[in-house]
Amino acid sequence: MKKLLLLFLLLPSALATAQKTDSPYQFTFSQDSAYVRDNYTKTEVMIAMRDGIKLYTQIYAPKDLTKKFPILMQRTPYTCQPYGIDKFKKQISPNKFMLRENYIVVYQDVRGRWASEGKFVEMTPHIDNKKVKTEIDEASDTYDTIDWLTKNIKNNNGKVGQWGISYPGFFTSAGSVSEHPALKASSPQAPMADLWRDDAFHNGAFMIAANFGFYNYFQDREKPTTTRPPVYFETNNPDGYDYYLNEVKTTKNSEDGFYKGRNAFYHENFDHPNYDEHWKKRNILPHLKNIKHAVMVVGGWYDEQDLYGTFNTYKTIEKQNPSIKNIFVVGPWDHGGWAGSSGQKLANVDFGSKVSPFYQENIETKFFHHYLFDDSKPLDLPEATLFETGTNKWRSFDTYPAKGTIEKSLYFQPNGKLSFDVPNIDNGSTEYISDPNKPVPFSSKINDGFSSEYMVEDQRFAYARPDVISFQTDALEKNITFSGQIKAFLKVSTTGTDADWMVKVIDVYPQNEENTDKKSDAVFGNYQQLVRSEIIRGKYRNDASKPEPFVPNQVTDVNVELQDVLHTFKKGHKIMVQIQSSCFPWADRNPQKFMDIFKAEPADYQKATQKLYHQKGAESHLKIGVLE
Repeated sequence: MKKLLLLFLLLPSALATAQKTDSPYQFTFSQDSAYVRDNYTKTEVMIAMRDGIKLYTQIYAPKDLTKKFPILMQRTPYTCQPYGIDKFKKQISPNKFMLRENYIVVYQDVRGRWASEGKFVEMTPHIDNKKVKTEIDEASDTYDTIDWLTKNIKNNNGKVGQWGISYPGFFTSAGSVSEHPALKASSPQAPMADLWRDDAFHNGAFMIAANFGFYNYFQDREKPTTTRPPVYFETNNPDGYDYYLNEVKTTKNSEDGFYKGRNAFYHENFDHPNYDEHWKKRNILPHLKNIKHAVMVVGGWYDEQDLYGTFNTYKTIEKQNPSIKNIFVVGPWDHGGWAGSSGQKLANVDFGSKVSPFYQENIETKFFHHYLFDDSKPLDLPEATLFETGTNKWRSFDTYPAKGTIEKSLYFQPNGKLSFDVPNIDNGSTEYISDPNKPVPFSSKINDGFSSEYMVEDQRFAYARPDVISFQTDALEKNITFSGQIKAFLKVSTTGTDADWMVKVIDVYPQNEENTDKKSDAVFGNYQQLVRSEIIRGKYRNDASKPEPFVPNQVTDVNVELQDVLHTFKKGHKIMVQIQSSCFPWADRNPQKFMDIFKAEPADYQKATQKLYHQKGAESHLKIGVLE
């Protein structure tokens, strides 16, 4: 959410630099920019919704009036800039390969944002059965917008598509249930789906760095505007770990000392730390029903923001709309990376090819062309197109999760071992002391506290810490491919009354692994590449709505859902799992006592001894899908 906002602001200059070396595409950024201005007419309109509120809308229509063209729409809370009919976007449509197909491209500031009227509500709750005109949501605003566009734009062919990444992805999902007959294709990409599971919280752990940075820019306003408001405060410390630990200090002080009640969106997290009705009614997933058109959900394996939304949007649409075409695409991208020019590298990991232009040209362009221009021939796209990391290759599947996936259990063992064998000892545990005043960093690098690169980062910095416990297999005798969701079933105890539990699945390279990138100084021998991780605030282990304390020193079940993967651990590699109780400042610190953490004072943060059990009757393990 936060990083995507900055991406939107910097996009034109970033694309200008990138396209110079993007070999699959024959035009330069300057040529594309000139094409938009030479071949499109820009208009600005205020479209009235059913309750009378008017939404600012930009329309880029082809000057060619001899043909009819489909409409492609994006609804966004992040601004439609530039404003003014004589000021053109440098590039329009989802990707550059689609530019010269001459879609009618529409951008709209959603209700209550920027130049639109009305009051903005975070992830507007959906109303299934609207009885009066004043009952509105994003589905009704989408319907009313499409209805106006198809009736008022000349030379449209009566077909509409929509797309959006991150927050615009949520608006795409919400719009997909508008049931307007002209809507033929929707592509929610890295869509926000449930704030309590993605951007705001991860299983109860507050994503402090992401939210603290985001809402400094994402502010409410009293009336329509085209001007960005000043930030509430400046952040000058480049070291996020130091900044949040020693300047922001506590979650409570992020509000008391910085926001000071000025941003209601940020403060909502303080008012609703549990998964209460506030969050439940904003969850769009239960409402993704009665979709009548084609959908393509897109995401990245290394999305640092909306992994939950990506996988669960696809799975929910598939379950609740079995008769429609529902395509799933996942590549080795971070948040929104598929919209860039390369996608070949993330941090030190090279995926072997420019996966972003491949997706744009061969998947996204085909999808929209088929459903909006010409559906006379079958669409040659499979149900799921997934990039298999580790072996670095695209794979196609008729179903997702993939057929041939067998569930297996991977058990923690004494002496830091990990294997598919059930532990057979009567007493076995591994313990560590967790000190929230010296939390485990989420990254070894100096950054602002929120970076996508940590998703594949070398974990040897954590392996060396005494407050991180590690378990690994022997060197693999053959390749093993993890496919689908990973679930951790932990048997733990703590001397405190609350604790966070972070589970990390890691690919350990062989000692003789070489780095062939001469521009990189990364040492790949014994490199510990993060594959997937997730955290849970322990007091929510049984019910996200009703926190409950731990009984000190009592063996307790804590289950953690990690999101899906398609990753091959190659022969000679090892599978490692790390367990820790902090990941800062990606997640805020847990004082390790049962309380409302948004009210915790510095004195509340205390050390605790954590134990992970691996013995008969208390077999901590992971359940994984193995693709054979």
